[in-house]
Amino acid sequence: MLALTRGTLLLHYRHQGVTSAPPVVLLHGLFGDLDNLGALARTLASHHQVIQVDLPNHGASPQSADMHWASMCQQLLTLLDHQGWEQVGLVGHSLGGKLAMQFALRYPQRVTHLVVVDIAPVRYAPRHERVIAALQAVAKHPEASRKEADGIMTPWLADAGVRQFLLKSFDPGKGWRFNLSALVDNYPTLMAWEEWPGVFDGATLFIKGGSSDYLLPEYQARILTLFPGAKARIIAEAGHWLHAEKPALFNKLVVDFLSTSR
Repeated sequence: MLALTRGTLLLHYRHQGVTSAPPVVLLHGLFGDLDNLGALARTLASHHQVIQVDLPNHGASPQSADMHWASMCQQLLTLLDHQGWEQVGLVGHSLGGKLAMQFALRYPQRVTHLVVVDIAPVRYAPRHERVIAALQAVAKHPEASRKEADGIMTPWLADAGVRQFLLKSFDPGKGWRFNLSALVDNYPTLMAWEEWPGVFDGATLFIKGGSSDYLLPEYQARILTLFPGAKARIIAEAGHWLHAEKPALFNKLVVDFLSTSR
């Protein structure tokens, strides 16, 4: 669903579930789209309003050269205001988790629950060089088929699972649905963390993939400074895409947290 308000194009989103129930907003990670958390959305829909959002410059959301945290938080706030959602639960994976944290710190009165999936409120060293190289190689051949795009990426990305994840955002004969140039230009900002005064002391859950190096023990003090009520859960034998690797356990953790921490 895409709409206009006061001349501003809203973030693209999908809305399902029980309209009278508390809304929960799902935010995907870098180079993904709103379908990435689709299994969780379907699980939540029986008891919640569920809003899956394409992040700025991803999927069918507006494209812009500006991806600073303040502007992305404002885009999310505009969507909530337009729909009349005064308070929401936020679930964010990776880049979406960073946006969820930034939003909760800026607008704590708008967030009832915060679930942060395998990401911390810290600056990360660059780690997507080979992914970006593969995406740029495919971008030179927008007429390619999905199979051809997969072959173009293979020299940079040996993991077929990673390639298939990325190809979910590829339209054969058209190219990438996300704004690759803007994501590359803003990559240092997306990997960084923008400081914001204050804390979010509402119900907060961090979920870590046991095999992932995104959410490390040394980040615990930092997390508790900004989110003093935070709890943590670890999904063993899962990496950064834990929602896809262990969907049943991941979904249960989120559902239980949203239903028991009110």
